[in-house]
Amino acid sequence: MQSLRVSLGARSYPIHIGRGLLSDDGLLAPHLGGGKVVVVTNQTVAPLYLGHLQATLARLGVDALPVVLPDGERFKNWETLNLVFDALLRAHCERKTPLLALGGGVVGDMGGFAAACYQRGMPFVQVPTTLLSLVDSSVGGKTAINHPLGKNMIGAFYQPRLVLADVATLDTLPDRELRAGLAEVIKYGLIRDHEFLLWLEENIERLLSRDEEALIYAVHRSCKNKSDVVAADEKEEGERALLNLGHTFGHAIETGLGYGEWLHGEAVAAGTMIAAILSRRLGWLSLTDEKRVRELFVRAGLPVRAPRLEVSRYLELMRHDKKVADGRLRLVLLQSLGKAFLTDQVGDDEIASAIVECGT
Repeated sequence: MQSLRVSLGARSYPIHIGRGLLSDDGLLAPHLGGGKVVVVTNQTVAPLYLGHLQATLARLGVDALPVVLPDGERFKNWETLNLVFDALLRAHCERKTPLLALGGGVVGDMGGFAAACYQRGMPFVQVPTTLLSLVDSSVGGKTAINHPLGKNMIGAFYQPRLVLADVATLDTLPDRELRAGLAEVIKYGLIRDHEFLLWLEENIERLLSRDEEALIYAVHRSCKNKSDVVAADEKEEGERALLNLGHTFGHAIETGLGYGEWLHGEAVAAGTMIAAILSRRLGWLSLTDEKRVRELFVRAGLPVRAPRLEVSRYLELMRHDKKVADGRLRLVLLQSLGKAFLTDQVGDDEIASAIVECGT
């Protein structure tokens, strides 16, 4: 097992990464409190890991109330969130009742948002089961649901008490989901960790083949990058915005195509390619740099072409993104490989040209 800590003063919390952690009751025990917990999961994950987690909790003398949600990005909405609130209220859960989110990014986001809202805040533990959630969405306290006009537009910053990252859950992860998670792993190398980017260029096939040593290293390195950024800028007032490389374009892709048509990581990969092309067109990246980004995504089995939405639709959806400030669209671009920056000085015509180039 490898561990690190997200340093947020009194709200600091550990991230434990390794195999078999769902069976380690010693890691969970300090964060459970009384005799009841709520486990929010979904219809795909529940048959695989809910019983396993319940057995661990039972050894601690804790009863688990399961809340099993439908699976998929299209269910990340108010209607599904209310299923969690219904279960909490019917079970007479209290403010001190812990809520564990067992699943991928959708489960973690909705479970965390429910925990933030219910009685104005209940203890929350992230138990991610996808590569994307292990390396990104489980860390940092962002919780949200989607709206037809924009992804993750309704939510709260709410930090967990613990992130329990059991890489054994990746054994059952479909190949497409594994590849999608690699988009967020690659992101860390591109925005702030050039040494990690070089490692990824050497080891991407090991990750695709689920080499455990490589996976644990990549998860730990990714979580370390994110935890450092979150500790410095919890509420995304500065540096944390750089974690959104490719996301403004990617969220437009997800919303424009319909939630769930493309996986989040697939949309982020295509969105990152648009950002790389735009960075090259504006004189920051070289053509060789852009080709390196494209080649790494291709080797990871991820899209490098933008879907054929109307450019006007892209721009419309991007205007609904959270990165808009004072009416100006802020984009994360690459000054070099391993160094990102934030700008609101890019015009619609330049953005449109990059989108068109990426789609051809």
